[in-house]
Amino acid sequence: QVQLVESGGGLVQAGGSLRLSCAASGRTFSSYAMGWFRQAPGKEREFLAAIIRGGGSTRYADSVKGRFTISRDNTRNMGYLQMNSLKPEDTAVYYCAADLKSSGGRWVWAYWGQGTQVTVSS
Repeated sequence: QVQLVESGGGLVQAGGSLRLSCAASGRTFSSYAMGWFRQAPGKEREFLAAIIRGGGSTRYADSVKGRFTISRDNTRNMGYLQMNSLKPEDTAVYYCAADLKSSGGRWVWAYWGQGTQVTVSS
């Protein structure tokens, strides 16, 4: 089992920055991949970024590439999402996810945090 708790959300002006944190507990942190997602009101959950167990490889959605950076500190059981050049359309609840598994021919994330609200004002 893995428990995830996000923090660092809040209200920021357009063009500003925020760093989200994801505190993990349970299974050995370095044994699973981590990801970040967001969901805006009335929209589906959107993949943002993922990072492999050792942190050596990352992947980003086109919508955030060049503005957001995913990272992890396996010594502190922490994942991070640095968000720069924020836009009003980045307003959403942001979730971290852990442990990417193959299930029924699809890749699914096994564990999710409760989410943290990010609001970007224009």
